[in-house]
Amino acid sequence: MSNLSEWWNSLDTIRQIYWGIAIPFSLIFLIQMVLTFIGGEMEIDGDADFDVESDSGVGFQFFTLKNFIGFFTIFSWSGIAALDSDYSTATTLIISTISGLIMMTLMASLFYFFSKLTDSGTMDINNAKGAIAEVYMRIHGNRSNIGKVLVKVQGSLRELEAITDDEEDLPTGSVVNVKDVINDNILLVSKN
Repeated sequence: MSNLSEWWNSLDTIRQIYWGIAIPFSLIFLIQMVLTFIGGEMEIDGDADFDVESDSGVGFQFFTLKNFIGFFTIFSWSGIAALDSDYSTATTLIISTISGLIMMTLMASLFYFFSKLTDSGTMDINNAKGAIAEVYMRIHGNRSNIGKVLVKVQGSLRELEAITDDEEDLPTGSVVNVKDVINDNILLVSKN
């Protein structure tokens, strides 16, 4: 224990500040990483001083708790490295601040682009317009019944209800074109 206090007392003030930031923020950063990998979440209770009204999903979030932890971790370690490389205090402060800001930008960008990878999975039937389909259940001509077709919509093969304006019936296995969508849930198909 005396070696630790001797080491601490041998440091000048700026090094003590950087080490004082590095140790706790590195520990918090490691705990945060471990919790992220095992699926834990850090719950922070508190109220925001402002309201954000937006329906565009998660935007580019620069000022978050994780980004601040990343900033101070990289800020302190790059500052220690700069001081060990015998840079001046001003140069060290500039290097460590820029390094921390770069870290915050990278983390915010990473989370922003990960949020863009999500997909709702909800099918939009209007994306079937113009597609080629195969009749699955016979469709009688002149809209006299509702049959079914197999059509690829948004990368998935779907079984959807369909009708036709053609005069003749469309037997099972016929290849048809999707012309339109009726009532937002029934495809209008044609053999032509």
